[in-house]
Amino acid sequence: MSEQLKFIVEQLNKEPFKKSFNLITFDTLEPMQLLQILNDVLAEIDPKQALDIREEMPEQTVKRMCALLGMLKYKPPGNLSDVSSFRQGLVTGNKPVIHPILHWLLQRVPELKKRAYLARFLVKLEVPAEFLQDDAEVNKRYHKECEQLRTSGFSTAEIRRDISAMEEEKDQLIKRVERLKKRVESVSNHQRMLEQARQLRVEKEREESLTHQKQEQKNQLFQAEQRLLRSQQQLKDMRQAATDANPESLMKRLEEEIKVNSYMVSEKLPKELEGMRRTVHYLQKVALEPAMGQADLQELEDKIKEADSQINHLIEKRMMRNDPMDDNLTLYRQQASIIIRRKESKAEELQEAREELAAAERELRQRSSQAQGSDGEEVIRGDELKRLLVKLRGKGTVYKKKRQEIAELKAEYGVLQRTEEILKQRHETVQQKLQTMEAEKGISGYSNTQEELERVSAMKSELDEKKGRTLDDMSEMVKKLNSMIVEKKSALAPIIKELRSLRQRCQELSQEYEEKKAQYESCAAGLESNRSKLEQEVKALREETAQKENRYHYINSMSEMQMRRAAEEMKAYVSSDPQERKKAIREVYMKNISEQELLGKKLREEQKMVRDSHSANMEQMKMWCDLEQLMECKRQCFIKAQSQVSIGQVIQEGGEDRLVL
Repeated sequence: MSEQLKFIVEQLNKEPFKKSFNLITFDTLEPMQLLQILNDVLAEIDPKQALDIREEMPEQTVKRMCALLGMLKYKPPGNLSDVSSFRQGLVTGNKPVIHPILHWLLQRVPELKKRAYLARFLVKLEVPAEFLQDDAEVNKRYHKECEQLRTSGFSTAEIRRDISAMEEEKDQLIKRVERLKKRVESVSNHQRMLEQARQLRVEKEREESLTHQKQEQKNQLFQAEQRLLRSQQQLKDMRQAATDANPESLMKRLEEEIKVNSYMVSEKLPKELEGMRRTVHYLQKVALEPAMGQADLQELEDKIKEADSQINHLIEKRMMRNDPMDDNLTLYRQQASIIIRRKESKAEELQEAREELAAAERELRQRSSQAQGSDGEEVIRGDELKRLLVKLRGKGTVYKKKRQEIAELKAEYGVLQRTEEILKQRHETVQQKLQTMEAEKGISGYSNTQEELERVSAMKSELDEKKGRTLDDMSEMVKKLNSMIVEKKSALAPIIKELRSLRQRCQELSQEYEEKKAQYESCAAGLESNRSKLEQEVKALREETAQKENRYHYINSMSEMQMRRAAEEMKAYVSSDPQERKKAIREVYMKNISEQELLGKKLREEQKMVRDSHSANMEQMKMWCDLEQLMECKRQCFIKAQSQVSIGQVIQEGGEDRLVL
């Protein structure tokens, strides 16, 4: 893979691409940038592909690229033979999909150019059948859509005005650029200075990109360290649990869980389900009944009172009987009911604890996923959480005080609002009285006219005052600007002198920077290759270690089990107790062997008897078959004889009847 990346980077840095990539920058490209590079390579092969993929829908981009790759006879690697996964990788800009395509294309660019040029004349155009015939309905529909677009409100005049305004702005910008160029041309060595400024800008952009890449690498390293710490902690916990666990404790824990779950399934949950069903049944019954009036409610209350009185009477009779046997049973019943209630309460507590645990685990997974996806942001630790809690408490007290102040202000606002309403009512009454008095005196509207004149005079005085202040401010501002310009010119004179020496120093530093940069890139490339090799070796060694550990634990457990079985077998075999010796595997197998030998002997004897009597039995079977055929023949003959006798009797009876007549 590293050789493949090196080849891609070398080819992209050459003509005609001139990308100036290295291994690090190429590996950290975004999926959209990687797709754009693939599109540029395809555009070099086929000029029709030259476009910006940001201006195209992803489905169209993938369709266009797949069509061109199919025309160029590109075959994906073995693990990407599925078309859907290949298309999905192209849509998302997946590196394992894009890198092999770039490697294949860059290896044979001249050959693919020739193939793409010839393919335009060799591809057979498939025209759909619907376009080969003139459909009147389709033409009508298109004409209707065209008329709708014409009358939809789109104005070509507005678009033309916008275009003309843009062209005017473009001309103004061109003129400004020309004026600036003329100003710069008067300065000596302006081309060199412009080139250096351009190089400085490019280097600053590269410095920013390198800083961003460095920060991303730090974040990835921090995330990898965090994952490693979590994995080590999980491994430590699992080993601790494996060392502390033994078969007896595991069996005991499983038995307890089975008892609790069996109680929940067989007793608690069926009771709750039955209770819910009864409640639903009662609610449905109540919903289906007609609306009840006051008389029906009174009748139900009377029935409830009667049932309560009967219950109290039965309780009194039971207490008067005072049977000691019933007392003992009552005590046992009370104890049983207490135990049942305790069991139910504990089961409910267990259910609540399980729900809380599940909710806490979901929240923990959510928080951990948020922490992993936070781009290397630091997770809040215990001390910082305490500081945040203290700050939150302080803000809580401040919030309570502010809320109390807001409540007081709201109360005061209510009082003021009520006072305002009262004053408005009084003002309205006074205005009404004033209007009636003006009407009586014959001067209606005098007060309104007076108020309007006062308001207009006040506005005029304010405007005059603002105009005076504005003129004074403008004159004072002009004086300040002139003085500032003079001060800046006098201050900039020595700075300009220093700038000349600094420019020379900047040239020297730029040359030194280029040398250091080349050294850094070569060193970074070497370190990057060494780091990738070391990471692969570490990964392979860790996987091998994990496999060896698993194999060791498996063999160790199997050997312990085999040794334990062998010791038990030896103990049972050498034991003096016959019952204990019968439990040995050797004795069990010997007993099974003897039983199977007796069974085989018995079966062989039966087989011999069957062989001896086979011919006699077959002859006997043949005789029985002949006898069965003979009896069937006799039965048929008897049936025919009976039918003939009945026909003759009928004929005889008919002749006698005719003689009588």
